[in-house]
Amino acid sequence: MEGLISLLINLVLPILLIVAALITGTIIEKRHYQSIDKREALLGNIVLLNGKEYPKDTPVANVQFVSGSVVISYDYFKRFLAGLRQIFGGEIKSYVSLLDRGRREAILRMKGKCPDADIIINLRLDTSSISKGRRKRGLGTVEVFAYGTALKFAGSPE
Repeated sequence: MEGLISLLINLVLPILLIVAALITGTIIEKRHYQSIDKREALLGNIVLLNGKEYPKDTPVANVQFVSGSVVISYDYFKRFLAGLRQIFGGEIKSYVSLLDRGRREAILRMKGKCPDADIIINLRLDTSSISKGRRKRGLGTVEVFAYGTALKFAGSPE
């Protein structure tokens, strides 16, 4: 009986935790993507340029520095998969969606600060990993910071 309990604790419990992390992480990620898609549709009229040049045929009525940032944590299942991938090498695909969500969310937060803007020029994105100090292991989070210059052209509708 003691052997069975030990087996359950040592084998089944970690598997159940990994499966629970997979399910909850997938649900949370899907909800976040749905939220991102809805907000991108609302703010899709704001043009983004990573260069400093913009159409100069219309006078500019307002110029504003805008920024948006987000810190996103990855779930334990993705951390588990990344650990396996580090053993065998190759692209860590479980982090691709994490960075995609972070970039898109940071841009949406930036656009949300200037919803009347016509264009954002000189768009820049910075990413960083947040860690626990001197240790090599991080908290499992990534910060994405988006910033640029929002322009509102004279004569464009409010």
